[in-house]
Amino acid sequence: MSKFFTHKFMFILMLCFVGIFGLIYYFVSYVDETNTGVSLKPDEKDIVLLGKNVYLKNCASCHGKNLEGQLNWRQRDAEGYLPAPPHDKDGHTWHHPDEYLFSMTKYGIEKMIGEEYQNKMPAYETILSDEEIIATLSYIKSTWPPQIQRQHDRMNKRAIMNRKQE
Repeated sequence: MSKFFTHKFMFILMLCFVGIFGLIYYFVSYVDETNTGVSLKPDEKDIVLLGKNVYLKNCASCHGKNLEGQLNWRQRDAEGYLPAPPHDKDGHTWHHPDEYLFSMTKYGIEKMIGEEYQNKMPAYETILSDEEIIATLSYIKSTWPPQIQRQHDRMNKRAIMNRKQE
């Protein structure tokens, strides 16, 4: 075998290994938690009732029995934490698509943004089932006025269309 052929063969072999390891790394390391295929069900009474019970047990102590949140929720407290925001029509919950709300609740903000973030809300991944998280978010959505629910539905449709275009 000539030196040229041997060097060319080794170069191609190295490129193959780099490519294979690159693909393995990509598929093993990349998890898009915002692409969950989740859809809230604010019109399904059994799910909303379950969600209300889960909310009252797990969320109301911070976000309020009536979803009103804590006072001054947009300003950090003396320790640097943001108070719990409202989940009613006055909050920003309805500004986010279903998949984002589900992922934020399940995985927590730090996993969503990939870095530390000073907050008091736990990730519910090991506390609540996916069904309970969807039910809780469905309950929250069921309390919004019809106009806000329709606006949220339109946002979900745009989010799905954007994901399909990626």
